[in-house]
Amino acid sequence: MPQIPTPRMPRPAAVSAVVATALAAGLLAVSTSTASADEVRVHDIQGTTRISPLAGQQVTDVRGVVTGVRAHGSKGFWIQDTKADGDPATSEGVFVYTGSAALTVKPGDAVRVSGTVGEYVPGGAASGNQSLTQITKPTVTVESSGNALPAPVRVGAKSVPSRYAPAGDPAQDNSVNALPLKPRTYALDLYESLEGMNVAVGSSRVVGATDAYNELWVTVKPHENRNRRGGTVYGSYDAQNGGRLQIQQLAPVSERPFPKANVGDVLKGGAEGPLDFNQFGGYTLVARELGDVRDKGLVREKTRRQAKGELAVATYNVENLDPGDAQTKFDALAGAVVTNLASPDIVALEEIQDDNGAKNDGTVAAGATLKKFTDAIVAAGGPRYEWRSIDPVNNKDGGEPGGNIRQVFLFNPERVSFTDRAGGDATTPTEVVRAGERAALSHSPGRVDPQNAAWTNSRKPLAGEFVFRGRTVFVIANHFGSKGGDEGLTSHHQPPVRSSEVQRLKQAQAVNGFVKDIREVQRNADVVVLGDINDFEFSATTKALQDGGALRAAVKSLPRSERYSYVYQGNSQVLDQILTSPGVGDDFSYDSVHINAEFADQNSDHDPQVLRFKP
Repeated sequence: MPQIPTPRMPRPAAVSAVVATALAAGLLAVSTSTASADEVRVHDIQGTTRISPLAGQQVTDVRGVVTGVRAHGSKGFWIQDTKADGDPATSEGVFVYTGSAALTVKPGDAVRVSGTVGEYVPGGAASGNQSLTQITKPTVTVESSGNALPAPVRVGAKSVPSRYAPAGDPAQDNSVNALPLKPRTYALDLYESLEGMNVAVGSSRVVGATDAYNELWVTVKPHENRNRRGGTVYGSYDAQNGGRLQIQQLAPVSERPFPKANVGDVLKGGAEGPLDFNQFGGYTLVARELGDVRDKGLVREKTRRQAKGELAVATYNVENLDPGDAQTKFDALAGAVVTNLASPDIVALEEIQDDNGAKNDGTVAAGATLKKFTDAIVAAGGPRYEWRSIDPVNNKDGGEPGGNIRQVFLFNPERVSFTDRAGGDATTPTEVVRAGERAALSHSPGRVDPQNAAWTNSRKPLAGEFVFRGRTVFVIANHFGSKGGDEGLTSHHQPPVRSSEVQRLKQAQAVNGFVKDIREVQRNADVVVLGDINDFEFSATTKALQDGGALRAAVKSLPRSERYSYVYQGNSQVLDQILTSPGVGDDFSYDSVHINAEFADQNSDHDPQVLRFKP
């Protein structure tokens, strides 16, 4: 998993820490006095940058029409001024945060609001998120009801600029907060200029399936980095795909079930409602009116079976699998191994938990988990896989406390054999040794450099020797550090800070060095490095794995539009990879088998990868 989601909590009714941060940086001046203008309008509050010029001030009788009311989570309502100032950089809408106070307004009410202007950062200032301008501690007067709502601003392919965001100001830690908005130049500036306003999208293609929080992602730019299955591919740090927009709904799901959609489906009729900004995706259309999903029939892929002389090696993140999970999850994952992956000869599993899951009692063995899974594979018509793994030290490998996730090798003994060399444990490194003219491992299975600080609170690589048709193949299974802590694409830092990359870079260097050790002994050795790398094919992590020509990222053999194993915030992207040494050669077949990431019903959040080659 790329990160552990933060629990979704209501926001505090306070001026955000971003104001204090901005003050320290000299970005704005704030007083606690009442705004001195004769009449403060919404666009005066929003201003022409991301931070309100009135942040921290009291405002009186701000007029607007209620465009939406949110009675759950972060409670409050949106108002929009019907007398626009004509400046495309200033929003005419704003959120009024009521907290625990009773909500006494409804859409169509014309109101006057008095309160304190604040800047709230979803996730806190340390998240790097942009802030949401709002009015807090409000006093509300309803002047009339039943008024027509302001016509929505339609967001579409022509209105969203192709450039995503301005470069941040180097003098302000690369923040864009103080930069004047240019909504005709940058997609993020356009969305910021519409913050709090009534917006609409037309019928749009779904690029991020409905999730457990009743939200989905659409694109308003249907041709932007599209792939054949309907997704939008994230192919570089400069291809952020500005047409993506998150969709939620105002109505509680108890009153109106949220539509269930897969990637490639169409949200027919689109959506209309206030444009919000939240911690879990940034700019979000909170729909007052929501269309219906038209099923486009996306199907789960099936890879071909390996030929007699081909070795099939796969990687699959099975998302915290443990015996406490429902049998249906075991059966579904097992069925995928047999039917969708065509029973590979070797399967590297990530996120196998110990025998009692996240119960934090010191248990580290995973034999029960693996027996239940391999039994399910047999029941699904697959081979009787054997397994090899190394139990971790309790709570030293990250993941859920007490869960002790680890990598595991499954292998079909009718097709491939495992070379066992005793002595490997959680803290003892396996080393490359010479066996005649060939390379070998001192411990098989064994962990690669487990005492290296690169693996602190992270999964240590698992290495093993396999023999297929008389040829030794070294396989190294990985689960690199997650992206937790990285800033989102909508961060006020541009480019966003990717702090988690530091650890993955060190991990990649350690694995690359181990592969070079193998090749120093045996230049033509067949080495396969695979797993949940938690990073993109164009990342510094992948470049470090490939350093010196030791490895090649096999996913790059696919067309650019087919390079993905995970869908995050509407971006189809690479996290799971298989890399090969020069000994494997160029004559291989690679498949990213899309069975999970694009679907609302998932057995895991990752798509497995399969490599077939002739050793």
